[in-house]
Amino acid sequence: MEEIAAIMMSWAVTLSVYPAPAKMPVVAMVPHSYLVEHACRGKECHVQGWFAGGQTIYLDQSLDPVQGLYDSSVLLHEFVHYLQQESRSSDIHMSCVANVAAEREAYGAQREYLLRYGVYRPVGSSMHNVSC
Repeated sequence: MEEIAAIMMSWAVTLSVYPAPAKMPVVAMVPHSYLVEHACRGKECHVQGWFAGGQTIYLDQSLDPVQGLYDSSVLLHEFVHYLQQESRSSDIHMSCVANVAAEREAYGAQREYLLRYGVYRPVGSSMHNVSC
């Protein structure tokens, strides 16, 4: 996991406006039920990765970022959120407007990563209709 994490962090830095972080976050592979409980407050959702601030990124254990291009893009998406936090040196979840902008930015980097591998997948398309 360390090697793919380093590669995906490099992609996150390349595809965002943020510098490389001083410290890498921990990537924890967890059951989908953990993500539903914590990221979606117990209501079933399609979450595959989650960064709640701090130093840990949670990924659904069904993902294989080493073997799956889409799966690695989910990790990249969460690394962008980590970079957002590190660049602001505060909590990334400051306001609704900031949260929406942060999600759009992370989805944009994820889409660009997939496109650079010749894959079009409309990740984050639901963000077009989100407002505060």
